[in-house]
Amino acid sequence: MPNIVAISGSLRSKSFNTMLLHAAVLAAPAGTTITTGSIAGIPLYNGDLDAAGPVPAVHQLKEQIAAADGLLLVSPEYNHSVPGVLKNAIDWISRPASDIGRVFVGRPVGVIGATTGPGGTTLAQEAWLPVLRALGTAPFFAAKLMVAHAAKVFDDQGVMQDAATRTQLETYLAAFVRFVERQHR
Repeated sequence: MPNIVAISGSLRSKSFNTMLLHAAVLAAPAGTTITTGSIAGIPLYNGDLDAAGPVPAVHQLKEQIAAADGLLLVSPEYNHSVPGVLKNAIDWISRPASDIGRVFVGRPVGVIGATTGPGGTTLAQEAWLPVLRALGTAPFFAAKLMVAHAAKVFDDQGVMQDAATRTQLETYLAAFVRFVERQHR
């Protein structure tokens, strides 16, 4: 039974990426647990803070990822790239460098995302690849999920209403879970 940690790359209360994360939790294949990790409370990276000792929000998320079988980043696209708050969290979690092996190396990582525009986070997902490679993860490439026009996909309560997108999410998650299981054999 795979355990996947999913992180929304947005702090906004009505974030479409957080809505997509919640939809992923509900759409998880049978026997799979998707746990929500949080970047809330992680300060901007500062070497002085890092040297002062563990930052609780960073430590908690780092340990969640280290204990998981896979990591799912639910990433918005800002200015044709990754969101700063999620990249900042990954930067914190990769400190000290001696933790990279325990937390990231070989860990299956999938990236999905939602946007109100027509591009569907294509560029953000591509921009994550050098970061994921540098950390030694096992990026998942066999399927993609880039939700465009997200305001039409979710209702006012954040529930996914678009059946075609739900099917795409279920297909993506099934493929990602198979990938995670293969990585742990």
